[in-house]
Amino acid sequence: MSEPILGRLITAMVTPFDASGAVDPERAEQLAVRLVDEQRNDSVLVNGTTGEAPTTSDAEKCELIRVVKAAVGDRAKVIAGVGTFNTAHSVELAKASRDAGADALLTVTPYYSLPPQEALVAHFRTIASATDLPMVLYDIPHRAGRPIETPSLIALAEHPNIVGVKDAKNDIVASSQVMAATGLDYYAGDDAKLLPMLAVGAAGVVGTSTHFTGRRTAELIRAWLDGDHAKALAIHREMLPVYTGVFVTQGVMMVKAGLAHQGFDVGGLRSPMIWPTDEVVAGFTALLDSIVL
Repeated sequence: MSEPILGRLITAMVTPFDASGAVDPERAEQLAVRLVDEQRNDSVLVNGTTGEAPTTSDAEKCELIRVVKAAVGDRAKVIAGVGTFNTAHSVELAKASRDAGADALLTVTPYYSLPPQEALVAHFRTIASATDLPMVLYDIPHRAGRPIETPSLIALAEHPNIVGVKDAKNDIVASSQVMAATGLDYYAGDDAKLLPMLAVGAAGVVGTSTHFTGRRTAELIRAWLDGDHAKALAIHREMLPVYTGVFVTQGVMMVKAGLAHQGFDVGGLRSPMIWPTDEVVAGFTALLDSIVL
C-alpha cells in the first residue's frame, strides 16, 4: 500500500481561546507542535467540528491556518476545514485557506438543506475545482442529514483533487466497496473504528482522542501495516476506553477538559458548547490517568 499524501494519523485540533474568548494564536501554535512532535501526527486538521468552526469567523479561520502552518513547517501537513451548507461560501473559504498556507482541504456534506445526491456531487466538484489543493470529503450523515452514497463517492473519486474520505458513516461494507472501486484514501472518522477500517483497506484516522492517544494510535497503525495484527488489536483494546470516552459528550468539550487536566489549558468553549459537568470530566480524566498514553 502506497503512503497517503496526508499521512495516516491526523488529529482534528481544538481551537484555543484566551480568557476573553478570542482565538489564542500562541496557544494554537503550541498545541500544533504538541500534536506533531509529541503525539506523532502526520497532519493537523484545523477549522473542523472539533475546532468549533461553526463559531469562528473566516478571518479567525485563516489566522489559525497561518499560525499552525508556521509552527509545524514541513514536519506535518495542515488540512483546513472549509465545508459549509453554501457552495459559494465554501469556495471562498477554500481559496482563503489556500492563500493562508493550507496544504489540503476538508469539506463536509452540506447540512440542514438535504440536497439530493446529484447536488452533493456538483457541490463537492465545484469546491474541489476552486483550488489546486488536495481535498478530503467528510461523510457524516448523522450530523449532515445526508450520506454521500456509494455511486456519488465513486463518481467524485474521478476528480483529480479529491483524494480521500473522512468516514463517519458507520457503514463498513459501503466504505469497503468504495475503497475497492477507487483510489481514495479512507480515514476512520470515529477513533474506535480505526482498526476495523484498517482491515478493509483504510489509510488511517482523523481522530479526536488522538490529542491524547496519538503516540499509541501511531503504534497501532504501524503494527497493523507491519503485519503484527495481535499487537494492533492489543493497543486497540487498551485505548478503547479513551477512544470512546472522548465522545461521552461532545468531543471538543472532552478534549479541552482533558488538556486542562494535563496542565495544557486551551481555554473555554464558545456557545452553544459549554464546559462538561464535573462528574463527566472526572470520569474522563480518570481514564487518561489510568492508561499508558
